[in-house]
Amino acid sequence: MEKIPVRHIGNVLKEPELSGKFSIRALDVFLHTQDMVQELHRHDFYYVLVLKKGTGTHLIDFTSYLIAANTVFIMRPGQVHQLELNTGSEGYLLQFGSDFYYPNEAITNRLLRKASIINHYKVGKDSFGKIMTALAFALQEFTDKQANYMDAIKSNLTIFFIELLRQEHNADSHKENNYVQEQLDALYALLEKHALEHRQVSDYAEMLNLSAYQLNAITKKLLGKTTSELINEYIILEAKRYLLATANQVSQVADHLGYEDASYFIRFFKKHTGFSPETFRQHFK
Repeated sequence: MEKIPVRHIGNVLKEPELSGKFSIRALDVFLHTQDMVQELHRHDFYYVLVLKKGTGTHLIDFTSYLIAANTVFIMRPGQVHQLELNTGSEGYLLQFGSDFYYPNEAITNRLLRKASIINHYKVGKDSFGKIMTALAFALQEFTDKQANYMDAIKSNLTIFFIELLRQEHNADSHKENNYVQEQLDALYALLEKHALEHRQVSDYAEMLNLSAYQLNAITKKLLGKTTSELINEYIILEAKRYLLATANQVSQVADHLGYEDASYFIRFFKKHTGFSPETFRQHFK
């Protein structure tokens, strides 16, 4: 069965002494003479693009974004993307594995989870200046590799994630209960891993030590959606990924998604998108 190409952190980065693998590069170094063009693929690591200035397009999970100044793109492991970044763009490209950024420290790792829920940020000028300063320090530490440089890099990443979250949540900071937000973050993490094998709200409620009623109350409060709707969204997204990124037959896509009956999958897909899988593929490819 044909699959979407996956880029692995170990093949992309050649820094074996770094725990969890990490890289940061200034964009102008490798965009000096030619554009960056990446065909549709996915990563098994975080991919962060920070643009002080630039032009081009970035397709993430089939949502297209125009590249512009003072923008940040964060891609989680498993997401599908396609990138065209033109010569003359400036900023930073960061790549790191899930086990690099404080994986065993709940508070700091929660920052990464929360920040990466959103793929595209448009950042104010003052905040973007703070982000660029933090990443400039991170690049210097990565280049010099002095004592405790990995800790210094992670500290600057924490500043980066905090500043991003301020952009998104300042207006709502008094409305959200921290515990409720933490449960939603944890649900997103579980959906990324288990959406194709666990489709019942009760499964996720059990993983989070909540009742199905409590979990639905959380998603309704923060997103205006039921947990079942979120699960279905993840399944539909994965279906779109395979329909547009591969030439596999609809029956093969249905099998990948765990549907023994392809006709049931076709009805499910049409109900949630308005298109049959083949019509969707022909219309959007």
